Amino acid sequence: MLDFNHRLSFSEAIMKRIDLALDAENKLKPKRNYLGASRLGASCDRALQYEYSNTPKDPGRDFLGTTLRNFDAGHVFEDLMVRWLKMAGFELLTHSSDGDQFGFETLDGKIQGHIDGVIVNAPSQFDFSFPMLWECKSKANKVWRQIKNQGVEIVDPVYAAQMPLYQAYLEPQFPGISSNPALFTAINKETAEIHFELVAFNGALAQQRSDRGVRIIEACEAGELQPRMTKTDTHYECRICPWQDRCWERVPR
Repeated sequence: MLDFNHRLSFSEAIMKRIDLALDAENKLKPKRNYLGASRLGASCDRALQYEYSNTPKDPGRDFLGTTLRNFDAGHVFEDLMVRWLKMAGFELLTHSSDGDQFGFETLDGKIQGHIDGVIVNAPSQFDFSFPMLWECKSKANKVWRQIKNQGVEIVDPVYAAQMPLYQAYLEPQFPGISSNPALFTAINKETAEIHFELVAFNGALAQQRSDRGVRIIEACEAGELQPRMTKTDTHYECRICPWQDRCWERVPR
């Protein structure tokens, strides 16, 4: 029997207040005026155009409280990993002397990237070469195990593309960073297990994704929509896209 008079439990009520506060905070954040390098491995050129141009999302497709809480939790896990690595004898740089994240910009600032950190020294038992890019992600158990078993380059093309881009563009700031493999770190959100893997620099992929970014920016400035990544709106990536209805012309442009 349906309960049309359902009242929130005190737990649900507290969570709702938290989610409303997070949503209000998120709406106050300034919108990006650039295409993030970390997104250039995403599947759909058109979706990246919508993202770069701050095109309004379909009604009801804004970030939910659950997503915003996950974002915050991811930052906490990253901060913990920085602490743990430093405790274990790794010399890790995450911010410049002025307090900003290390990063780069190109195409007059229309493409930008910000990295998690650079390892400049480590215990000698690992025989690492420096400097080396460090990227950290926290994942649910299922995806974490896939990454551990198959490697990040197979499981997540977005991460696989962003690392060589960072290495290529950060070479002037950290000479040698593109000659050394990146250290990718994945933390299991459910068990706190940690997976580390070395990812060799892929110059061809870095160039390909950089060229893609330029193409998307140029298409936006020319008012030209790039092709969709699929011919049907039932594709699983299309179904979760926040611009699905707009893209398939079910809402006004």
